[in-house]
Amino acid sequence: MSNLQEKLNQNDKSSEKIDVIIVGAGFSGLYMLYRVRELGMTVRIIEAAAGVGGTWYWNRYPGARCDIESLQYSYSFSDKLREEWHWSERYASQPEILNYLNYVADKFDLRKDIQFQTRVTTANFHETLARWNIQTDNNEQISAKFCIMATGCLSVPKKIDLKGMDTFKGNIYYTSQWPHTSIDFTGQRVAVIGTGSSGIQSIPIIAQQADHVYVFQQTPSFSIPAHNGPLDTKVEQSWKINYDEHRRKVLGSSFGVEVNDMISDKPATTATSEEQQEVYETQWQIGGLTFIFSFNDLLFNKEANTTAADFVSSKIRAIVKDPMTAESLTSQDYPIGCKRVCIDTNYYDTYNRNNVTLINLRKENIEEITTIGIKTKNNIYQVDNIIFATGFDAMTGALLNINIQGRSGNKLKEKWIKGPCTYLGIMTADFPNLFMITGPGSPSVLTNMIVSIEQHVEWITECLDYLRKHHYDSIEATNEAEDAWVNQVNAIANATLFPTANSWYMGANIPGKPRVCMVYVGGFVAYHKICQDIVANGYEGFQLMKNN
Repeated sequence: MSNLQEKLNQNDKSSEKIDVIIVGAGFSGLYMLYRVRELGMTVRIIEAAAGVGGTWYWNRYPGARCDIESLQYSYSFSDKLREEWHWSERYASQPEILNYLNYVADKFDLRKDIQFQTRVTTANFHETLARWNIQTDNNEQISAKFCIMATGCLSVPKKIDLKGMDTFKGNIYYTSQWPHTSIDFTGQRVAVIGTGSSGIQSIPIIAQQADHVYVFQQTPSFSIPAHNGPLDTKVEQSWKINYDEHRRKVLGSSFGVEVNDMISDKPATTATSEEQQEVYETQWQIGGLTFIFSFNDLLFNKEANTTAADFVSSKIRAIVKDPMTAESLTSQDYPIGCKRVCIDTNYYDTYNRNNVTLINLRKENIEEITTIGIKTKNNIYQVDNIIFATGFDAMTGALLNINIQGRSGNKLKEKWIKGPCTYLGIMTADFPNLFMITGPGSPSVLTNMIVSIEQHVEWITECLDYLRKHHYDSIEATNEAEDAWVNQVNAIANATLFPTANSWYMGANIPGKPRVCMVYVGGFVAYHKICQDIVANGYEGFQLMKNN
Protein backbone atom coordinates (compact mmCIF):
# COMPACT_ATOMS: atom_id res chain seq x y z
CA MET A 1 0.00 0.00 0.00
CA SER A 2 1.36 3.45 -0.92
CA ASN A 3 2.09 6.09 1.71
CA LEU A 4 -0.57 8.25 0.08
CA GLN A 5 -3.17 5.51 0.40
CA GLU A 6 -2.19 4.90 4.06
CA LYS A 7 -2.56 8.61 4.78
CA LEU A 8 -5.94 8.78 3.05
CA ASN A 9 -7.17 5.78 5.01
CA GLN A 10 -5.97 7.31 8.29
CA ASN A 11 -7.75 10.57 7.51
CA ASP A 12 -10.91 8.64 6.71
CA LYS A 13 -11.01 6.48 9.84
CA SER A 14 -13.69 8.61 11.46
CA SER A 15 -16.12 7.80 8.61
CA GLU A 16 -18.19 4.67 8.45
CA LYS A 17 -17.64 3.01 5.08
CA ILE A 18 -20.49 1.48 3.09
CA ASP A 19 -21.14 0.77 -0.57
CA VAL A 20 -24.31 2.81 -1.08
CA ILE A 21 -25.96 5.70 0.72
CA ILE A 22 -29.57 6.49 -0.17
CA VAL A 23 -31.15 9.80 0.83
CA GLY A 24 -34.90 9.49 1.42
CA ALA A 25 -37.28 6.71 2.48
CA GLY A 26 -40.30 7.28 0.29
CA PHE A 27 -41.43 5.06 -2.59
CA SER A 28 -38.11 5.46 -4.43
CA GLY A 29 -35.79 5.07 -1.45
CA LEU A 30 -37.51 1.93 -0.15
CA TYR A 31 -37.42 0.17 -3.51
CA MET A 32 -33.81 1.27 -4.10
CA LEU A 33 -32.85 -0.21 -0.72
CA TYR A 34 -34.58 -3.48 -1.60
CA ARG A 35 -32.74 -3.77 -4.92
CA VAL A 36 -29.31 -2.78 -3.58
CA ARG A 37 -29.65 -5.43 -0.90
CA GLU A 38 -30.30 -8.00 -3.62
CA LEU A 39 -26.89 -7.10 -5.06
CA GLY A 40 -25.29 -7.96 -1.71
CA MET A 41 -23.95 -4.44 -1.21
CA THR A 42 -23.82 -2.62 2.11
CA VAL A 43 -26.39 0.15 2.16
CA ARG A 44 -28.13 2.65 4.38
CA ILE A 45 -30.97 5.12 3.94
CA ILE A 46 -30.75 8.50 5.66
CA GLU A 47 -34.24 9.90 6.27
CA ALA A 48 -35.17 13.23 7.88
CA ALA A 49 -38.60 12.06 9.05
CA ALA A 50 -39.37 9.77 11.98
CA GLY A 51 -40.84 7.15 9.64
CA VAL A 52 -41.02 5.94 6.06
CA GLY A 53 -43.30 7.49 3.46
CA GLY A 54 -41.56 10.52 1.97
CA THR A 55 -44.17 12.99 0.75
CA TRP A 56 -46.89 10.75 2.19
CA TYR A 57 -45.34 11.07 5.64
CA TRP A 58 -45.44 14.88 5.63
CA ASN A 59 -48.59 15.71 3.65
CA ARG A 60 -51.32 14.77 6.13
CA TYR A 61 -53.73 17.61 5.46
CA PRO A 62 -57.49 16.92 5.44
CA GLY A 63 -58.52 15.15 2.25
CA ALA A 64 -54.98 14.29 1.10
CA ARG A 65 -55.03 11.47 -1.43
CA CYS A 66 -53.38 10.30 -4.64
CA ASP A 67 -54.56 11.36 -8.09
CA ILE A 68 -53.50 8.04 -9.67
CA GLU A 69 -55.81 5.06 -9.15
CA SER A 70 -54.73 2.84 -6.26
CA LEU A 71 -54.30 -0.33 -8.29
CA GLN A 72 -51.81 1.51 -10.51
CA TYR A 73 -50.14 3.46 -7.70
CA SER A 74 -48.48 0.35 -6.28
CA TYR A 75 -45.19 -1.47 -6.54
CA SER A 76 -44.94 -4.15 -9.23
CA PHE A 77 -41.79 -5.95 -8.05
CA SER A 78 -43.44 -8.46 -5.71
CA ASP A 79 -46.32 -10.74 -6.71
CA LYS A 80 -46.79 -11.70 -3.08
CA LEU A 81 -47.09 -8.08 -1.97
CA ARG A 82 -49.68 -7.45 -4.66
CA GLU A 83 -51.73 -10.46 -3.57
CA GLU A 84 -51.59 -9.58 0.13
CA TRP A 85 -52.44 -5.90 -0.05
CA HIS A 86 -55.99 -4.68 -0.59
CA TRP A 87 -56.80 -1.07 -1.41
CA SER A 88 -60.10 0.20 -0.04
CA GLU A 89 -60.81 3.06 -2.49
CA ARG A 90 -60.41 3.88 -6.16
CA TYR A 91 -58.04 6.69 -5.14
CA ALA A 92 -56.10 5.94 -1.97
CA SER A 93 -56.02 8.42 0.89
CA GLN A 94 -52.79 9.56 2.53
CA PRO A 95 -53.26 7.37 5.63
CA GLU A 96 -53.81 4.28 3.46
CA ILE A 97 -50.76 5.00 1.28
CA LEU A 98 -48.65 5.52 4.39
CA ASN A 99 -49.97 2.23 5.80
CA TYR A 100 -48.99 0.55 2.53
CA LEU A 101 -45.42 1.86 2.71
CA ASN A 102 -45.11 0.82 6.35
CA TYR A 103 -46.37 -2.62 5.37
CA VAL A 104 -43.72 -2.81 2.64
CA ALA A 105 -40.99 -1.70 5.05
CA ASP A 106 -42.01 -4.40 7.55
CA LYS A 107 -42.60 -7.17 5.01
CA PHE A 108 -39.12 -6.80 3.51
CA ASP A 109 -37.42 -5.90 6.82
CA LEU A 110 -36.19 -2.59 5.44
CA ARG A 111 -36.11 -0.56 8.67
CA LYS A 112 -32.88 -2.11 9.91
CA ASP A 113 -31.03 -0.23 7.17
CA ILE A 114 -32.83 3.10 7.63
CA GLN A 115 -31.56 5.88 9.88
CA PHE A 116 -34.52 8.11 10.76
CA GLN A 117 -34.65 11.69 12.04
CA THR A 118 -31.37 12.46 10.36
CA ARG A 119 -30.81 14.98 7.60
CA VAL A 120 -27.95 14.95 5.09
CA THR A 121 -26.36 18.39 5.04
CA THR A 122 -23.26 17.88 2.89
CA ALA A 123 -22.11 15.44 0.22
CA ASN A 124 -18.54 15.83 -1.08
CA PHE A 125 -16.89 13.65 -3.71
CA HIS A 126 -13.36 12.49 -2.85
CA GLU A 127 -11.65 12.17 -6.23
CA THR A 128 -8.68 10.05 -5.15
CA LEU A 129 -10.80 7.46 -3.36
CA ALA A 130 -13.76 7.82 -5.73
CA ARG A 131 -16.12 7.95 -2.75
CA TRP A 132 -18.78 10.28 -1.42
CA ASN A 133 -18.22 11.75 2.02
CA ILE A 134 -21.61 12.37 3.60
CA GLN A 135 -22.20 14.56 6.63
CA THR A 136 -25.46 14.66 8.57
CA ASP A 137 -27.01 17.26 10.83
CA ASN A 138 -25.66 15.42 13.89
CA ASN A 139 -22.10 15.65 12.46
CA GLU A 140 -21.98 11.96 11.59
CA GLN A 141 -19.58 11.12 8.76
CA ILE A 142 -20.35 8.35 6.27
CA SER A 143 -18.18 7.31 3.33
CA ALA A 144 -20.03 5.67 0.43
CA LYS A 145 -18.92 4.60 -3.02
CA PHE A 146 -22.31 5.53 -4.48
CA CYS A 147 -24.76 8.23 -3.39
CA ILE A 148 -28.36 7.88 -4.57
CA MET A 149 -30.73 10.80 -4.14
CA ALA A 150 -34.26 9.52 -3.52
CA THR A 151 -35.32 12.92 -2.25
CA GLY A 152 -38.53 13.24 -4.25
CA CYS A 153 -39.85 15.79 -6.72
CA LEU A 154 -42.30 17.45 -4.31
CA SER A 155 -40.65 17.44 -0.91
CA VAL A 156 -39.44 20.99 -0.15
CA PRO A 157 -42.27 23.44 0.62
CA LYS A 158 -42.31 26.78 -1.12
CA LYS A 159 -41.07 29.44 1.29
CA ILE A 160 -43.69 32.00 2.27
CA ASP A 161 -42.64 35.44 3.46
CA LEU A 162 -45.65 37.72 3.77
CA LYS A 163 -45.40 40.95 5.69
CA GLY A 164 -46.63 40.57 9.27
CA MET A 165 -46.72 36.76 9.41
CA ASP A 166 -44.95 36.79 12.76
CA THR A 167 -47.61 39.06 14.26
CA PHE A 168 -50.61 36.79 13.61
CA LYS A 169 -52.20 35.66 16.89
CA GLY A 170 -53.90 32.59 15.47
CA ASN A 171 -52.57 29.31 14.08
CA ILE A 172 -50.58 28.96 10.87
CA TYR A 173 -50.47 25.61 9.06
CA TYR A 174 -48.83 24.32 5.87
CA THR A 175 -50.46 21.50 3.94
CA SER A 176 -46.97 20.19 3.11
CA GLN A 177 -45.99 19.95 6.79
CA TRP A 178 -49.28 19.16 8.46
CA PRO A 179 -49.30 18.35 12.20
CA HIS A 180 -49.53 14.68 13.13
CA THR A 181 -52.36 15.38 15.54
CA SER A 182 -55.99 15.84 14.57
CA ILE A 183 -57.10 19.45 14.12
CA ASP A 184 -60.72 20.43 14.65
CA PHE A 185 -61.82 23.64 12.94
CA THR A 186 -65.35 23.51 14.33
CA GLY A 187 -66.67 27.00 15.03
CA GLN A 188 -63.53 28.66 13.67
CA ARG A 189 -62.76 30.98 10.77
CA VAL A 190 -60.18 29.57 8.39
CA ALA A 191 -58.22 31.14 5.56
CA VAL A 192 -56.81 28.84 2.88
CA ILE A 193 -54.21 30.44 0.63
CA GLY A 194 -53.70 28.48 -2.58
CA THR A 195 -55.94 26.45 -4.88
CA GLY A 196 -53.63 23.82 -6.29
CA SER A 197 -54.05 20.14 -5.51
CA SER A 198 -53.73 20.38 -1.71
CA GLY A 199 -56.11 23.33 -1.52
CA ILE A 200 -58.66 21.65 -3.78
CA GLN A 201 -58.54 18.46 -1.69
CA SER A 202 -58.64 20.12 1.73
CA ILE A 203 -61.12 22.97 1.25
CA PRO A 204 -64.28 20.78 0.98
CA ILE A 205 -63.32 18.88 4.15
CA ILE A 206 -62.46 21.99 6.14
CA ALA A 207 -65.67 23.70 5.01
CA GLN A 208 -67.70 20.92 6.61
CA GLN A 209 -66.21 21.83 10.01
CA ALA A 210 -65.38 25.51 10.01
CA ASP A 211 -67.67 28.40 10.82
CA HIS A 212 -66.37 30.13 7.69
CA VAL A 213 -63.68 29.42 5.09
CA TYR A 214 -62.03 32.19 3.10
CA VAL A 215 -60.27 30.83 0.00
CA PHE A 216 -57.56 33.08 -1.41
CA GLN A 217 -56.99 32.22 -5.08
CA GLN A 218 -54.22 33.64 -7.27
CA THR A 219 -54.63 31.36 -10.28
CA PRO A 220 -57.53 28.93 -10.68
CA SER A 221 -56.79 25.30 -11.41
CA PHE A 222 -58.62 23.02 -13.80
CA SER A 223 -60.09 20.20 -11.74
CA ILE A 224 -61.85 17.05 -12.91
CA PRO A 225 -64.18 15.02 -10.66
CA ALA A 226 -62.52 11.94 -9.15
CA HIS A 227 -65.75 9.98 -8.70
CA ASN A 228 -63.91 8.30 -5.87
CA GLY A 229 -65.51 5.53 -3.86
CA PRO A 230 -64.96 2.09 -2.39
CA LEU A 231 -62.91 -0.18 -4.63
CA ASP A 232 -65.09 -2.99 -5.94
CA THR A 233 -63.57 -6.31 -4.87
CA LYS A 234 -64.49 -7.78 -8.25
CA VAL A 235 -62.53 -5.01 -9.99
CA GLU A 236 -59.56 -5.66 -7.72
CA GLN A 237 -59.65 -9.39 -8.31
CA SER A 238 -59.95 -8.93 -12.06
CA TRP A 239 -56.97 -6.57 -11.99
CA LYS A 240 -54.85 -9.09 -10.11
CA ILE A 241 -55.88 -12.03 -12.29
CA ASN A 242 -55.09 -10.08 -15.46
CA TYR A 243 -52.16 -8.18 -13.98
CA ASP A 244 -49.67 -8.96 -16.75
CA GLU A 245 -51.97 -7.49 -19.38
CA HIS A 246 -52.69 -4.41 -17.27
CA ARG A 247 -48.97 -3.97 -16.68
CA ARG A 248 -48.28 -4.20 -20.41
CA LYS A 249 -50.76 -1.39 -21.04
CA VAL A 250 -49.29 0.75 -18.25
CA LEU A 251 -45.76 0.38 -19.62
CA GLY A 252 -47.05 1.07 -23.11
CA SER A 253 -48.61 4.38 -22.10
CA SER A 254 -46.82 7.71 -22.49
CA PHE A 255 -47.91 8.71 -19.00
CA GLY A 256 -47.44 5.36 -17.26
CA VAL A 257 -51.15 4.83 -16.63
CA GLU A 258 -53.68 2.52 -18.20
CA VAL A 259 -56.21 4.68 -19.98
CA ASN A 260 -59.83 3.68 -20.47
CA ASP A 261 -61.14 2.34 -23.76
CA MET A 262 -63.12 5.53 -24.44
CA ILE A 263 -59.99 7.61 -25.08
CA SER A 264 -59.89 8.89 -28.65
CA ASP A 265 -56.74 8.34 -30.69
CA LYS A 266 -57.52 11.17 -33.08
CA PRO A 267 -57.01 14.96 -32.89
CA ALA A 268 -59.71 17.18 -31.49
CA THR A 269 -59.22 19.47 -34.47
CA THR A 270 -60.56 16.79 -36.82
CA ALA A 271 -63.59 16.00 -34.66
CA THR A 272 -66.93 17.74 -34.99
CA SER A 273 -68.19 19.83 -32.10
CA GLU A 274 -70.70 17.10 -31.29
CA GLU A 275 -67.97 14.45 -31.24
CA GLN A 276 -65.82 16.60 -28.98
CA GLN A 277 -68.64 17.13 -26.52
CA GLU A 278 -69.49 13.42 -26.48
CA VAL A 279 -65.90 12.40 -25.74
CA TYR A 280 -65.42 15.07 -23.08
CA GLU A 281 -68.71 14.22 -21.39
CA THR A 282 -67.76 10.54 -21.30
CA GLN A 283 -64.38 11.32 -19.75
CA TRP A 284 -65.93 13.74 -17.25
CA GLN A 285 -68.30 11.02 -16.09
CA ILE A 286 -65.45 8.50 -15.79
CA GLY A 287 -63.38 11.07 -13.92
CA GLY A 288 -59.68 11.36 -13.24
CA LEU A 289 -56.59 12.61 -14.99
CA THR A 290 -57.22 10.68 -18.18
CA PHE A 291 -59.55 13.51 -19.19
CA ILE A 292 -56.51 15.30 -20.62
CA PHE A 293 -55.95 12.35 -22.99
CA SER A 294 -59.44 12.73 -24.51
CA PHE A 295 -57.81 13.62 -27.83
CA ASN A 296 -54.20 13.20 -28.91
CA ASP A 297 -53.49 16.85 -29.72
CA LEU A 298 -54.65 18.62 -26.54
CA LEU A 299 -51.12 19.30 -25.28
CA PHE A 300 -49.81 20.36 -28.70
CA ASN A 301 -52.47 22.46 -30.37
CA LYS A 302 -53.94 25.58 -28.76
CA GLU A 303 -57.16 25.38 -30.76
CA ALA A 304 -57.69 21.77 -29.67
CA ASN A 305 -56.78 22.58 -26.09
CA THR A 306 -59.32 25.39 -25.95
CA THR A 307 -62.14 22.96 -26.74
CA ALA A 308 -61.26 20.92 -23.63
CA ALA A 309 -60.75 24.01 -21.46
CA ASP A 310 -64.09 25.46 -22.56
CA PHE A 311 -65.85 22.21 -21.73
CA VAL A 312 -64.44 22.16 -18.19
CA SER A 313 -65.29 25.84 -17.72
CA SER A 314 -68.88 25.15 -18.78
CA LYS A 315 -69.08 22.39 -16.18
CA ILE A 316 -67.79 24.72 -13.47
CA ARG A 317 -70.36 27.38 -14.37
CA ALA A 318 -73.11 24.78 -14.27
CA ILE A 319 -72.09 23.71 -10.76
CA VAL A 320 -71.25 27.05 -9.10
CA LYS A 321 -74.38 29.12 -8.55
CA ASP A 322 -72.85 32.56 -7.95
CA PRO A 323 -71.82 34.04 -11.33
CA MET A 324 -68.96 36.14 -9.92
CA THR A 325 -67.49 33.14 -8.09
CA ALA A 326 -67.87 31.00 -11.20
CA GLU A 327 -66.13 33.66 -13.26
CA SER A 328 -63.16 33.69 -10.86
CA LEU A 329 -62.95 29.89 -10.95
CA THR A 330 -62.89 29.87 -14.77
CA SER A 331 -60.38 32.69 -15.34
CA GLN A 332 -57.50 30.39 -16.25
CA ASP A 333 -54.97 32.07 -18.52
CA TYR A 334 -53.08 28.94 -19.53
CA PRO A 335 -53.84 25.77 -21.53
CA ILE A 336 -55.49 22.93 -19.64
CA GLY A 337 -52.97 20.23 -18.74
CA CYS A 338 -49.95 22.55 -18.83
CA LYS A 339 -50.29 23.09 -15.12
CA ARG A 340 -51.03 20.01 -13.05
CA VAL A 341 -54.67 19.04 -13.60
CA CYS A 342 -56.34 18.32 -10.26
CA ILE A 343 -59.01 15.80 -9.42
CA ASP A 344 -61.54 16.52 -6.72
CA THR A 345 -64.49 15.48 -4.64
CA ASN A 346 -67.12 18.24 -4.38
CA TYR A 347 -64.63 21.08 -4.80
CA TYR A 348 -66.76 23.30 -6.99
CA ASP A 349 -69.94 22.39 -5.08
CA THR A 350 -68.26 23.70 -1.93
CA TYR A 351 -68.53 27.26 -3.25
CA ASN A 352 -72.32 26.95 -3.04
CA ARG A 353 -72.07 26.75 0.74
CA ASN A 354 -72.98 29.86 2.72
CA ASN A 355 -69.82 29.52 4.82
CA VAL A 356 -67.32 29.64 1.93
CA THR A 357 -66.04 32.83 0.32
CA LEU A 358 -63.64 32.99 -2.65
CA ILE A 359 -61.24 35.95 -2.76
CA ASN A 360 -59.74 36.60 -6.18
CA LEU A 361 -56.21 37.84 -5.52
CA ARG A 362 -55.98 39.20 -9.05
CA LYS A 363 -58.51 41.81 -7.95
CA GLU A 364 -57.42 42.34 -4.34
CA ASN A 365 -53.91 41.12 -3.58
CA ILE A 366 -52.72 40.32 -0.06
CA GLU A 367 -50.92 43.31 1.44
CA GLU A 368 -50.03 41.85 4.83
CA ILE A 369 -50.89 39.46 7.62
CA THR A 370 -52.17 41.26 10.70
CA THR A 371 -52.67 40.16 14.27
CA ILE A 372 -56.27 39.21 13.49
CA GLY A 373 -56.14 37.97 9.92
CA ILE A 374 -55.37 38.91 6.33
CA LYS A 375 -55.42 42.42 4.89
CA THR A 376 -55.97 42.73 1.16
CA LYS A 377 -56.20 45.80 -1.01
CA ASN A 378 -59.94 46.02 -0.34
CA ASN A 379 -60.70 44.24 2.95
CA ILE A 380 -59.51 42.78 6.22
CA TYR A 381 -60.53 39.15 6.73
CA GLN A 382 -60.58 38.16 10.40
CA VAL A 383 -59.62 34.51 10.85
CA ASP A 384 -58.48 32.14 13.57
CA ASN A 385 -56.34 29.96 11.30
CA ILE A 386 -54.30 30.48 8.13
CA ILE A 387 -53.48 27.47 5.95
CA PHE A 388 -50.84 27.82 3.27
CA ALA A 389 -51.58 25.40 0.41
CA THR A 390 -48.85 27.00 -1.65
CA GLY A 391 -46.97 24.05 -3.09
CA PHE A 392 -43.32 23.14 -3.42
CA ASP A 393 -39.94 24.12 -4.74
CA ALA A 394 -40.38 21.26 -7.17
CA MET A 395 -37.83 19.00 -8.82
CA THR A 396 -34.66 20.76 -7.60
CA GLY A 397 -35.51 22.01 -4.10
CA ALA A 398 -34.46 18.92 -2.14
CA LEU A 399 -31.23 18.45 -4.11
CA LEU A 400 -30.14 22.06 -3.76
CA ASN A 401 -30.92 22.08 -0.04
CA ILE A 402 -27.92 19.78 0.37
CA ASN A 403 -24.43 21.16 -0.13
CA ILE A 404 -23.34 18.79 -2.92
CA GLN A 405 -19.81 19.13 -4.27
CA GLY A 406 -18.41 17.02 -7.11
CA ARG A 407 -15.10 17.03 -8.93
CA SER A 408 -12.68 19.89 -8.09
CA GLY A 409 -15.13 21.18 -5.50
CA ASN A 410 -17.76 22.02 -8.13
CA LYS A 411 -21.01 22.86 -6.35
CA LEU A 412 -24.33 21.65 -7.70
CA LYS A 413 -25.98 24.93 -6.65
CA GLU A 414 -23.56 26.87 -8.82
CA LYS A 415 -23.76 24.47 -11.73
CA TRP A 416 -27.55 24.68 -11.78
CA ILE A 417 -27.78 28.42 -11.24
CA LYS A 418 -29.36 28.86 -14.70
CA GLY A 419 -31.48 25.74 -14.36
CA PRO A 420 -30.94 22.02 -13.78
CA CYS A 421 -28.85 20.17 -16.35
CA THR A 422 -28.69 16.39 -16.25
CA TYR A 423 -28.26 13.38 -18.45
CA LEU A 424 -31.54 11.43 -18.46
CA GLY A 425 -32.47 13.03 -15.14
CA ILE A 426 -30.30 10.33 -13.56
CA MET A 427 -26.82 11.86 -13.41
CA THR A 428 -25.10 15.22 -13.89
CA ALA A 429 -21.60 15.79 -15.29
CA ASP A 430 -18.71 16.31 -12.82
CA PHE A 431 -20.59 14.47 -10.08
CA PRO A 432 -19.44 10.83 -10.40
CA ASN A 433 -21.39 8.02 -8.75
CA LEU A 434 -24.19 10.44 -7.81
CA PHE A 435 -27.55 9.13 -9.00
CA MET A 436 -30.92 10.87 -8.92
CA ILE A 437 -34.20 8.97 -8.94
CA THR A 438 -36.75 10.83 -11.09
CA GLY A 439 -34.49 13.86 -11.25
CA PRO A 440 -35.05 16.94 -13.42
CA GLY A 441 -34.93 16.05 -17.09
CA SER A 442 -36.84 12.77 -16.68
CA PRO A 443 -40.59 12.14 -17.20
CA SER A 444 -41.23 11.93 -13.42
CA VAL A 445 -44.20 14.12 -12.46
CA LEU A 446 -45.82 13.85 -15.89
CA THR A 447 -46.25 10.13 -15.35
CA ASN A 448 -47.47 7.69 -12.76
CA MET A 449 -44.61 8.29 -10.32
CA ILE A 450 -44.41 4.65 -9.26
CA VAL A 451 -43.78 3.53 -12.83
CA SER A 452 -41.03 6.12 -13.30
CA ILE A 453 -39.53 5.36 -9.89
CA GLU A 454 -39.35 1.64 -10.60
CA GLN A 455 -37.80 2.24 -14.02
CA HIS A 456 -35.07 4.47 -12.54
CA VAL A 457 -34.38 2.16 -9.61
CA GLU A 458 -34.02 -0.82 -11.93
CA TRP A 459 -31.75 1.13 -14.31
CA ILE A 460 -29.51 2.22 -11.43
CA THR A 461 -29.44 -1.30 -9.99
CA GLU A 462 -28.39 -2.75 -13.33
CA CYS A 463 -25.73 -0.04 -13.61
CA LEU A 464 -24.29 -0.77 -10.14
CA ASP A 465 -24.13 -4.46 -10.98
CA TYR A 466 -22.40 -3.74 -14.29
CA LEU A 467 -19.79 -1.50 -12.65
CA ARG A 468 -18.99 -4.13 -10.05
CA LYS A 469 -18.76 -7.03 -12.48
CA HIS A 470 -16.48 -5.06 -14.81
CA HIS A 471 -14.37 -3.61 -11.97
CA TYR A 472 -15.17 0.04 -12.64
CA ASP A 473 -14.84 2.47 -9.75
CA SER A 474 -16.93 5.33 -11.07
CA ILE A 475 -19.44 6.43 -13.67
CA GLU A 476 -20.44 9.94 -14.66
CA ALA A 477 -22.24 11.70 -17.46
CA THR A 478 -20.10 13.43 -20.08
CA ASN A 479 -20.65 17.12 -20.66
CA GLU A 480 -21.44 16.47 -24.32
CA ALA A 481 -24.15 13.94 -23.52
CA GLU A 482 -25.60 16.19 -20.85
CA ASP A 483 -25.75 19.21 -23.17
CA ALA A 484 -27.39 17.14 -25.87
CA TRP A 485 -29.98 15.79 -23.43
CA VAL A 486 -30.85 19.24 -22.06
CA ASN A 487 -31.29 20.48 -25.64
CA GLN A 488 -33.51 17.50 -26.43
CA VAL A 489 -35.67 18.06 -23.32
CA ASN A 490 -36.12 21.72 -24.24
CA ALA A 491 -36.78 21.01 -27.91
CA ILE A 492 -39.53 18.52 -27.11
CA ALA A 493 -41.08 20.86 -24.54
CA ASN A 494 -41.05 23.73 -27.03
CA ALA A 495 -43.03 21.60 -29.48
CA THR A 496 -45.85 21.46 -26.90
CA LEU A 497 -47.95 23.99 -25.02
CA PHE A 498 -46.16 23.39 -21.69
CA PRO A 499 -43.83 26.44 -21.88
CA THR A 500 -46.85 28.75 -22.33
CA ALA A 501 -47.93 28.22 -18.70
CA ASN A 502 -46.25 29.68 -15.62
CA SER A 503 -46.20 26.31 -13.90
CA TRP A 504 -43.97 24.63 -11.36
CA TYR A 505 -42.96 22.31 -14.22
CA MET A 506 -41.16 25.41 -15.51
CA GLY A 507 -40.00 26.64 -12.09
CA ALA A 508 -42.30 29.64 -12.39
CA ASN A 509 -43.84 29.31 -8.90
CA ILE A 510 -40.59 30.20 -7.11
CA PRO A 511 -39.39 33.84 -7.33
CA GLY A 512 -35.93 33.99 -8.89
CA LYS A 513 -35.91 30.36 -10.00
CA PRO A 514 -34.74 29.86 -13.60
CA ARG A 515 -37.65 29.36 -15.95
CA VAL A 516 -36.82 26.18 -17.83
CA CYS A 517 -38.75 22.99 -18.46
CA MET A 518 -37.63 20.53 -15.78
CA VAL A 519 -39.55 17.55 -17.12
CA TYR A 520 -39.03 15.34 -20.17
CA VAL A 521 -42.40 15.62 -21.89
CA GLY A 522 -41.69 13.08 -24.64
CA GLY A 523 -43.47 10.37 -22.68
CA PHE A 524 -42.52 7.33 -20.66
CA VAL A 525 -42.35 4.88 -23.58
CA ALA A 526 -39.89 6.96 -25.62
CA TYR A 527 -37.81 7.74 -22.54
CA HIS A 528 -37.66 4.10 -21.43
CA LYS A 529 -36.46 3.09 -24.91
CA ILE A 530 -33.72 5.75 -24.82
CA CYS A 531 -32.49 4.47 -21.45
CA GLN A 532 -32.44 0.90 -22.70
CA ASP A 533 -30.54 1.85 -25.85
CA ILE A 534 -27.92 3.75 -23.86
CA VAL A 535 -27.20 0.63 -21.81
CA ALA A 536 -27.16 -1.58 -24.91
CA ASN A 537 -24.56 0.76 -26.42
CA GLY A 538 -22.19 0.33 -23.49
CA TYR A 539 -23.55 3.20 -21.39
CA GLU A 540 -23.29 5.67 -24.21
CA GLY A 541 -22.83 9.21 -22.94
CA PHE A 542 -21.28 8.05 -19.68
CA GLN A 543 -17.61 7.84 -18.73
CA LEU A 544 -16.72 4.67 -16.80
CA MET A 545 -13.40 4.76 -14.97
CA LYS A 546 -11.04 2.50 -13.05
CA ASN A 547 -8.79 3.95 -10.36
CA ASN A 548 -5.08 3.16 -10.53
